[in-house]
Amino acid sequence: MRLEAYASGRSGAFARQFLDGFNGRFLQCDAYEGYDRLTGVARPQGPWTLVHCWSHLRRRFVKLARNSRSPIAEDAVRQIALLYAIEATVRGSSPDIRLAARKEHSRPVVAALKPWFEKQLSMISSSSTLAQDIRYALNHWPGLTRFLEDGRLELDTNPVENAIRPVCLTRKNALFAGHEVGAENWALLASIVATCKLNDVNPNSTERWNDVPLGTMDEVSSSPCLDLSFV
Repeated sequence: MRLEAYASGRSGAFARQFLDGFNGRFLQCDAYEGYDRLTGVARPQGPWTLVHCWSHLRRRFVKLARNSRSPIAEDAVRQIALLYAIEATVRGSSPDIRLAARKEHSRPVVAALKPWFEKQLSMISSSSTLAQDIRYALNHWPGLTRFLEDGRLELDTNPVENAIRPVCLTRKNALFAGHEVGAENWALLASIVATCKLNDVNPNSTERWNDVPLGTMDEVSSSPCLDLSFV
């Protein structure tokens, strides 16, 4: 099931409201500061644990390597690519198999990458874009390395970003929703269409609607982790 919702802004308060009643522990997200407040929310299950996205980090170095031909940025891209190559070998496997591969192969790469970042940072201008990108990595290191602790977690948020791309491409249409209730209904319809696509069901065909495993909100709320992005 894929759930989309309307919010009138990007404040972390909206994310907290959206997540109210969700019993999971992990929140897979980008490094948007609004999510940081969720780590302090008192819940019976404990505060949210943020899982940050390697793809967002990689894009920074790809852009820098393309624009400035920085050898350090190019080296960073190559080292991050090693993690993706490892993930490709276990994609679709069980969480236990994924976690075992990460412990054996990904952990040494990550262990070497952090001191390498720190060394490069000590040798370049602190005001440079490269330094900003390296600090971004180091500041979010706990969230970036959390995938090494649980095989259910993803390396990045690409799946959910790909899912909401059609909405992003037509976001200007949302300006004409007319009313917040209209926007909420729009999000409801988007959820139905996205869930149909996820389960290979034509949303225009009423004959197969019973094939869509919508489940219940109890099932959704009990999932161990949630991938969250705001358009």
